[in-house]
Amino acid sequence: MSFLNPLALLAMAAVAVPLFLHFFNLRQPRTVEFSSLAFVKELKESAVQRVRIKEWLLLALRMLAIASLVMAFAQPTLTSTIGSMGASAPTAHAVVVDNSLSMATDGPGGAYFDQAVQKAQGVLGTVGEDDEVLLWPTARSDARPPEPTANTGVARQSLAELEPQAGARSLAQAVGRAAEAVGQADAPRAVVHVVSDLQASTLGDSVATNVPDGVQAQLIPVETRAQANVGVTDVTVTSRIAEVGQPVQLEATLTNHGSDPLTDYVASVYLAGDRVAQATTTLEPGLEKTVSFTVTPQTRGWLDGAVATEDDDFPVDDRHHFSLHVPEERRVLLVRGEGQDTRYLDLALSSEMVADQIAFRTTAIDEGELASAELGRYDTVLLAGPRSLSSGEVDALTRFVDRGGGLLFFPNAQARPEDYNALLGGLNAGSFRGFSGALSEEQTVASFERVDLRHPLFEGIFQEQRREEASVERPDLHYVMNFRPSGQAGQTLIELSNGRPFLHEVRHGSGRLLLTAVAPTRAWSDLPVRGLFVPLLYRSVYYLSATTSVAGEQLVAGRPAELRVTGVPPEASVRLQGPDGIEVTPDQRTLFGATLVQVGGTLTAPGLYDVQAGSTRVRRVAVNVNPSESNLQAATPEDASERLGTATGTSVRAVAAAAPDDLEETLRTRRAGTELWNVFLLLALAFLAAEMLVASQWAPETTS
Repeated sequence: MSFLNPLALLAMAAVAVPLFLHFFNLRQPRTVEFSSLAFVKELKESAVQRVRIKEWLLLALRMLAIASLVMAFAQPTLTSTIGSMGASAPTAHAVVVDNSLSMATDGPGGAYFDQAVQKAQGVLGTVGEDDEVLLWPTARSDARPPEPTANTGVARQSLAELEPQAGARSLAQAVGRAAEAVGQADAPRAVVHVVSDLQASTLGDSVATNVPDGVQAQLIPVETRAQANVGVTDVTVTSRIAEVGQPVQLEATLTNHGSDPLTDYVASVYLAGDRVAQATTTLEPGLEKTVSFTVTPQTRGWLDGAVATEDDDFPVDDRHHFSLHVPEERRVLLVRGEGQDTRYLDLALSSEMVADQIAFRTTAIDEGELASAELGRYDTVLLAGPRSLSSGEVDALTRFVDRGGGLLFFPNAQARPEDYNALLGGLNAGSFRGFSGALSEEQTVASFERVDLRHPLFEGIFQEQRREEASVERPDLHYVMNFRPSGQAGQTLIELSNGRPFLHEVRHGSGRLLLTAVAPTRAWSDLPVRGLFVPLLYRSVYYLSATTSVAGEQLVAGRPAELRVTGVPPEASVRLQGPDGIEVTPDQRTLFGATLVQVGGTLTAPGLYDVQAGSTRVRRVAVNVNPSESNLQAATPEDASERLGTATGTSVRAVAAAAPDDLEETLRTRRAGTELWNVFLLLALAFLAAEMLVASQWAPETTS
């Protein structure tokens, strides 16, 4: 218990006045003459005792009445933990306002965020002249943290400018950071008021901070209701190759966050603004479901994509953005081996063959120019039968593959095994073991035995339901290289009848090697004149030039991330241009062959962002709502208080849901305590009334 007017307790000394008068009555007794002692004799001893009881009772009632009046003027209060230092102590208030996307939904009391603003205004109404206030939203676009102010008008203006947005931190983290800020204030008392819908999925995380000692926290929930929502957790482009007119496979993960199953639920895919695919599925409550789509891009470049769900209570996450990259061109370096016949390769890659349908830009050099070639300028290198490879060329080719390049290798009959094995060993591919057969067009030593048609290189050539039944023509092979795979990171795509690989893939670093067992000449096989040759060559180049994903990165709104961007000129600065004209220049530093871009928490608007290097768009990234925000289930105030208390290391008390008009009075009462002056005033009146009744109605000295 505390007193709002403790100086009034000095008047408690007045309680001794009736006692003083009782013991020190200054009146002198008068002598009364009696004619006889008959009346005195009749007075019994019991009557004297009753008189004394009356006197002591009247004394007690008078003293209690005076004490109650003094207590009423002292204004006693029953204090809570919030008001343990007295209502008049200067206080630093932190108002944590939940402005995450879930606050944009509606409840019984109206929109969650409107309720939160009204309740936050009620909190600001309790701020005194000597207090400080800090408004701390859970989602902020500004990297600078808010600071406490003594001007509540500034806080009210900031509150009026708030709106729900993506990228909110967890409630526990916001409470911890706000508590740290007000804990450093000069005020002797600090309180954190948390206004939220108590979305269970965003209450706490692993980066929550502890609340400093002495900082109190109280939870002010808004009125919520059960919400139905389907969220897109993830979108993945599963195809390794994206080309105009070729099918591309997508997978989307849907989650039903409602309480009822959804049958015949429709999800759609939009590409470049047009709906290009649709799928129907059944979604069970609380479970994830993966849905597959097939889309066919019609243009090149970075295409805008989105997976859209049906309308529900939470429209913010009804579109999950992604980007699909169909290269404008594929830069190919053709290295002609010494004495090697490359006319079939030259013809297949010529402008007459590719025209505008195949986006190849081929540069041809001789084997002797390989040492001085800038391999980083190309997506794929075709080694068409090199006779020898120097140690410098081996190192350059190994680095090229390791950093994401694609290498297509054809052997040379006059090759030196040590040169080939140096390259194959550097890529952990295997070893070269000589040749089988003869350079002629007469005798066949092997043919195709098994083709892995499930491999992405063959994706799109056959219909999905017929890929297992499809067959590939079998060319006659006269002279083949004997290659023994290492088995570490390789996969045989086409196996020969002699058990050796014909087409073998090796993954190394971020890139890939495709090794063929024959050179593209008629002396080795009749493959160059078969219908399989050109499609197989094109698909190999497609596959190797797409060593990185054909989809752009997908970032979470408001979360820091890193982007490794290649193709940026040394003098160019990387910028991000997003929806509604948003432009951000992130922190960046130059690495060997790339620029590392540090994307902070400033990307809070969902949508597609272009990564610009100067005036050139080098990449497109998608920013989407955090999947955890799609689950709108709210925790109870008791459960939320317990979870926040565990995450922040302090006791969090929940304020019972009240109308905005009553909240200010409720908070004042919690701060100052429950005032008891009216109780003591009633007690004083009761004691005085009892004293009057005893004095006037009870006459124990009277005898019959």
